Amino acid sequence: MTETITIGGDLVVNRLGFGAMRLCGEDIWGEPDDPENARAVLRRAVELGVQLIDTADAYGPEVNERQIADALHPYPDDVVIATKGSGTRPSRKQWEVDGRPEHLREACEASLRRLRLERIDLYQLHGPDDNVPIEESVGALADLQREGKIRHIGVSNVDEDELARAQSVARIVSVQNEYNVADRTSESVVRTCERDGLVFLPYFPIGAGWRAATPTGAVDRVAEKHGVTRQQVALAWLLHHSPATLPIPGTSSLEHLEENVAAASLTLDDDDLAALG
Repeated sequence: MTETITIGGDLVVNRLGFGAMRLCGEDIWGEPDDPENARAVLRRAVELGVQLIDTADAYGPEVNERQIADALHPYPDDVVIATKGSGTRPSRKQWEVDGRPEHLREACEASLRRLRLERIDLYQLHGPDDNVPIEESVGALADLQREGKIRHIGVSNVDEDELARAQSVARIVSVQNEYNVADRTSESVVRTCERDGLVFLPYFPIGAGWRAATPTGAVDRVAEKHGVTRQQVALAWLLHHSPATLPIPGTSSLEHLEENVAAASLTLDDDDLAALG
């Protein structure tokens, strides 16, 4: 990988990250059946040039952050660990949100311990809490930033209005929303990130790949033309679609990891991009 992107003005990383969530057990709950494989995938990602690893305290819960520390600590100087708080997991099937400032402080400090860090380079609000104004949640992160526990603040699962409100109380450097060639609900947020110099981290970035993507089957046709997988086309499209994107595909497979990273070298021509829309 040779193309880079800058987060917050001072973190320069290769433009394809790794989402570590799928290294947990089934339903993103508990330990995986093969813990050593999870560590091997993380190490191989870094060997392949991945410089941003995305996680959250809710993945496992807590398991994913410990996996990352076990596999990669002490971290290479050029590797950025991005984690998230406000997501909670009362049970295997439940995903809830707690955006109270006191919870976010506890969550951030616990993440610091699990990741074995003194400061988290990118700490993201996992999602707005309907019961707490987003200004209060982000304000708590700004307090932690002033204390030196967070380097940069990001937000996740937000619309344009929520992003603007977050920006009113702190400097936001990134947005992480679901986005791929088949689901472009966050298109306006992507364009806002371009305008404001924010990085956009699309999660489920290859969701389109296994669904054959567009109704016209364009992903299949482009994949056949280039002799690559649908997932690789979906990732390459994200990289071509906007200079603000930093895809974070996740997998527990070493083989799929290699394929995903190779997508960064796939060049789509004008005909491909026109077909994909």
